[in-house]
Amino acid sequence: MPLNTVPVPPAGLPTVTPQPRTLTVFAAASLTGAFTDIGHNFESTHPGVRVIFNFAGSQTLSTQITQGAAADVFASANQLEMDKVVAASLAAQGAPRDFVTNRLVIILPTTNPAKVQSLQDLARPGLKLVLADATVPAGKYARQFLERASQNARYGPEYSAQVLANIVSDETDVKQVVAKVQLGEADAGIVYVSDASAAPELKTIEIPEDLNVSATYPIVALTQAAQVDLAAEFVAEVLSPDGQSILKKWGFIPITP
Repeated sequence: MPLNTVPVPPAGLPTVTPQPRTLTVFAAASLTGAFTDIGHNFESTHPGVRVIFNFAGSQTLSTQITQGAAADVFASANQLEMDKVVAASLAAQGAPRDFVTNRLVIILPTTNPAKVQSLQDLARPGLKLVLADATVPAGKYARQFLERASQNARYGPEYSAQVLANIVSDETDVKQVVAKVQLGEADAGIVYVSDASAAPELKTIEIPEDLNVSATYPIVALTQAAQVDLAAEFVAEVLSPDGQSILKKWGFIPITP
């Protein structure tokens, strides 16, 4: 009787497992939701790649980068912090690219216990207001809005000083402003439209076009990137139609590459 034999499959090409790699992206806190989604898409099209984010205030991130923190990509909420990285010769070949813009909005707790109905109400004595610190892009933009309002007859020259007198907390990034309002620790906060989009349970008051501030976000691959090719590809992903679509979903205003 013939011996039982185990069939041997025909030889084929060996399966190649991609070498695990990590891409580190330093990004402004206001980009948390959008960049997390973009990161997931990037991982799905780059087998073996894991995207790690460091979300914080842009001023914190630029300091970390210029002090030697390991990062592959930097996305800032303003040009000032990007300029610091460029001045330190840490931006890879090619200038940073603007990839999105953002605008300001007033956020209120869901129950609106202070009965805030208008921008004028922000100057009401005793109101509890939370802003990002003046060193944070969102905090700087908020103060620019208040200065513009003070030059408008609808609000009066004392408006900015009256509103700033109501600040109960200056936060290190814009996400902390949202958190304080969500927890009911403030009657109002000034954040980006994208942050309000990420917290739909909060009430909002729009800031008129003539008083609002447009924030432009630049992005760049860094010279110390451990993953030079991936860094360039991630920047391209953010600028791509898919990346811009995700940013729009999160309340940003896309910039067509």
